[in-house]
Amino acid sequence: MAAKIAIIGAGQVGAAAAYALLHGSLYGELLLVDVKLDLREGQVRDLSDASFCENSSTRIRSGTYKEAGQCDIVVITAGSRRTIGETKIQSIERNSAVLRSIINAMKPFRKDTVLLIVSNPVDALTTLAQEVSGLPRSQVMGSGTSLDSVRLRRLLASKLDISSNHINAYVLGEHGDSQFVAWSCASIAGVPIDKAIAPETLNRVHLAEECKHEAQHIVKAKGSIAFGIGSIVAGICSSILFNKRDVRPVSHFQPDLGCCLSLPVVLGRKGIVHTVHLPLTTGEKAKLQESGDAVKEIVQDFTEEDKVSGMAAL
Repeated sequence: MAAKIAIIGAGQVGAAAAYALLHGSLYGELLLVDVKLDLREGQVRDLSDASFCENSSTRIRSGTYKEAGQCDIVVITAGSRRTIGETKIQSIERNSAVLRSIINAMKPFRKDTVLLIVSNPVDALTTLAQEVSGLPRSQVMGSGTSLDSVRLRRLLASKLDISSNHINAYVLGEHGDSQFVAWSCASIAGVPIDKAIAPETLNRVHLAEECKHEAQHIVKAKGSIAFGIGSIVAGICSSILFNKRDVRPVSHFQPDLGCCLSLPVVLGRKGIVHTVHLPLTTGEKAKLQESGDAVKEIVQDFTEEDKVSGMAAL
């Protein structure tokens, strides 16, 4: 198909996403955009070699922010890691400024462009992107707990010795400390997990913690995460551009919580078709509220920083 996808940020995550998108010649063109021009050009050349080796007809080239804003999907992976001596809040404020600058540089967007945020903190930045982009809420989403949910199914499949294709389970809420597993909605081959396996088979608390901290183990060992999230990006793009109506947990705006969090949605050509409302327990609903409060606290820091910056400019 002739669809165009732009990837903002040519680092490890952006390059891994581009490589995953090459397979199958599914898209007409991939644009890489980055302020580090040498890095961008190097990635374009490297990925072009990979494309030729794969016999892919997808064209990869460097692009501008204005060109990106006219693509079918814009994937934002750009962001900075925390530096030595920098607080978490300072890092978050810096990444919010980067995101705001990127979105403003792409405006005006094509009216049907879908914006996919991958940069962290993904839920807060997706909430910010929702406000700054001016795009409909259905067209702005974050990768959220998509990778966490894949990890959960992988861990369950390994411990239960069954194919992950027959496991339906989601990590919901914030992609971070307050994320939680919706055990009440988990099932195996269509059978509620409570009935499918004996209670003593799994230590749910331990498994949820293992899933939550998997990213830390990867980063500690190799410095960053790229391949897993790259595959998630490719999957989300495919769901949207081929109108698959797949159900995936992505970060999107929750009106009752006032911010973006991950809940399952149906994905189609226009982005989010609708949210899948799970019958969560009272305890799980409380955890979702806790996630909302955590994300709103970060978003409030964005807002306060903007006010301070605005006053300083006067």
